[in-house]
Amino acid sequence: MKYYSTGAKSVSVTLKEAVIKGLAPDRGLYMPKKIPLIDKKTVSQMKEWNFKEIANTVAQFFFGQDISSGALKEIVDDALPFETPLVRVHDNIYTLELFHGPTLAFKDVGARFMARILRHFIRETNSKKDINVLVATSGDTGSAVANGFLGVNGIHVFVLYPKGKVSPAQEYQFTTLGQNITALEIDGTFDDCQEIVKQAFTDGELNEKLYLTSANSINVARFLPQSFYYFNAYAQLDKRGISDELIVSVPSGNFGNLTAGLFAWKMGLPVKRFIAANNRNDVFLEYLKTGVYNPRASVETYANAMDVGNPSNFARILDLFDNDHRKITDLISGFRYTNEDIAQTMQKVYNLYGYVLDPHGACGYASLEDYGLLPSETGIFLETAHPAKFKETVDRILHSDIEIPAKLQKFMNGTKQSVELGKDFAEFKAFLMK
Repeated sequence: MKYYSTGAKSVSVTLKEAVIKGLAPDRGLYMPKKIPLIDKKTVSQMKEWNFKEIANTVAQFFFGQDISSGALKEIVDDALPFETPLVRVHDNIYTLELFHGPTLAFKDVGARFMARILRHFIRETNSKKDINVLVATSGDTGSAVANGFLGVNGIHVFVLYPKGKVSPAQEYQFTTLGQNITALEIDGTFDDCQEIVKQAFTDGELNEKLYLTSANSINVARFLPQSFYYFNAYAQLDKRGISDELIVSVPSGNFGNLTAGLFAWKMGLPVKRFIAANNRNDVFLEYLKTGVYNPRASVETYANAMDVGNPSNFARILDLFDNDHRKITDLISGFRYTNEDIAQTMQKVYNLYGYVLDPHGACGYASLEDYGLLPSETGIFLETAHPAKFKETVDRILHSDIEIPAKLQKFMNGTKQSVELGKDFAEFKAFLMK
């Protein structure tokens, strides 16, 4: 399958080129020239399958033209050694728990898949040159990518994160690893980190010396696999006979997760409506209301992984719907939540239903309530990270002492190793060139 750039549809590259380059030369994002359609019979059969079986089927539709079925199955099976259970919170509201991977976050799906597909392409080309993966993170991306690539020969990962703006648990998950992982503590916001990464891909001197790629959701191999669990969620509901009118609420920051859901819908997944759940960083909600996109500096909130003021994947959403505002609003609604709203939702759900939300999941849950589900509709919100990754915030709001899972505690017993840099690209470039 060929891929083009959101900046220039005349661009035509292979999957291998799109994965290894990450970002198009014109700073556009790569998009598949054709989105495959999965027939209704296959979607219906998924209710009898487990997560790996569903993921393998969807992967074949998207990547089967470029990777042999045997190699692709090996990539998927190795990347997904965990399930994503569906949990009923109350009435017709369910959550898909996406935090059962190695770093307790939904990004484990895409990060582990990308690490393995990139390794496959490196072996295929027999390249002697190391690949440098640049990843900007507002929290969970850094840990998922770092752990997905940890110890992979021929690949060095540089994680750029905003100083003081990720939770301690998130920070420990990528600053304590060492080996082929370097954590760069940037004195700025996530948007500053993301801008540095984008500048790096268009810097001629840097690219001449180093082999660069990205593992943010700007990379097609990072965000496309996230469509797997949308199919898995539908299958679990279908097995219970409540999938006919599905409303999916997605906590939204850089919009890779929502974009993956929209791709699943384009492939034939029966979703009645999507909801983009925003925190105070609500540029997408503003776009839905006005048709005007006005990116701005991000604001720090309890839901830090959503603290993005200029979401990259907005370009993909526009492209999917031919820049037609009406088409977008026909399918997607949006809501905005302050820290006070988030805290109140967490307290309510915990007190009434005994379910512990993380701040991001709280935005997703609140959106379903504010949307006002009909009795015939079933709502799913994506619980994107384990609450223990935000223990200080969760415990303060709920007056609790939630247990830290063993796999997270292991990271927190490590020693932080990071390099402090300013937000100036020249300083970052000089560091890499050395």
